[in-house]
This record gives sequence, structure tokens and C-alpha cells, in this order.
Amino acid sequence: MNQYRSGTRMIIGSAIAILAYCLAPATMAQVVVGEVVPTVVLDEKKGGLVGDGPWSSASLKGKVHILMYVDPDKVKVNAHVEDALAAEGFDRDKVASVAVINMAATWKPNFAIDMLLKKKQEKYPNTLYVRDLQRVLVDAWGLVDDGYHVLVVGRSGEVLFSGANALSENQVVQLISTINKHSNSQ
Repeated sequence: MNQYRSGTRMIIGSAIAILAYCLAPATMAQVVVGEVVPTVVLDEKKGGLVGDGPWSSASLKGKVHILMYVDPDKVKVNAHVEDALAAEGFDRDKVASVAVINMAATWKPNFAIDMLLKKKQEKYPNTLYVRDLQRVLVDAWGLVDDGYHVLVVGRSGEVLFSGANALSENQVVQLISTINKHSNSQ
């Protein structure tokens, strides 16, 4: 009986060690409020700017940036957030917005999404539209996949706010307060 328990403990211990090893990259990749986001470049097969060209997260410096990482199928999940942000009328010299579209999270064809994004880029020239073709920000930063993730990144590239999926009214208040606080500070 002791040999059976000993063998079972070894199997369970090994399984836990393997599971921890496999899950470690995912847990280490989470964005943490207060820490600088790791640099990620979306180009060629990984994605890039709508209208072509690479995009680097190193560009998230110098201003407060609102970054929305969106599954095209979940675009309406945070319409209330987008409306609240638009109503604030942030100073574009201090606050920038970036919409990163998780193209790998949808069944919709890329060419159809690209056409819509080009129209949106023309309609909203103050928002930078970026395509993520391979869930790069899901893997590198731990952003929510198949959903809607909102980040606020400070002037030095540090995460100031992170919220996933449908934000509550309290989270919207916190989001706007964070943007105002950091965009108005020197």
C-alpha cells in the first residue's frame, strides 16, 4: 500500500510540475499595472498598420495612450466605454488612441475587415488602427483573446489601467479618471 501511495504522489507531483512549466509563459506574459509593456512589433505576417506599414508598441510613449484590443465579433461590447471616452474630448496633444484588431479571433475574412478598418481610419483620423493577425498581443502581453481589452499606457510606456471584456460603470469612471490624472500631470 505504501508503494502505491508513493507512486501516486510521484505521478501527481510530476503532473503538477509539468502543468506549472506549461502554464508559466502564459502567467508571465500578463500586463501588470505600473510596469512597462514589453516591446512588440507587428509587421508583415504578424499584422501592422491599417494602410500598410509596421507598428511597434515602442510608439506608446510621450503621451497617454488608450489602447483597445478587440475581437471584431465583440466590437459592441464596450460601446458605452467608447461613448464615454468620446464625450470627454481629451486633448489630442496629450492623449492618443490605438485600436488593435485581433484578426485571428474571428471567422470573418481579413479583406472584409480591412475594408471596414480603412473606412474607420478615414472617419476617425485621430485613432490609429492596427491589425494583429496572429494574436501577438495575447501571447506577449496576456491580453484577452476573443474579447475586448482596454489598456491605458502612460507617457513612459507603463500600464496605468487594464480591463477585460465588458467594463462596468465603476471601471469606466476609473478609466477616465486615470486618463485625466496622467494626461494633466507634468
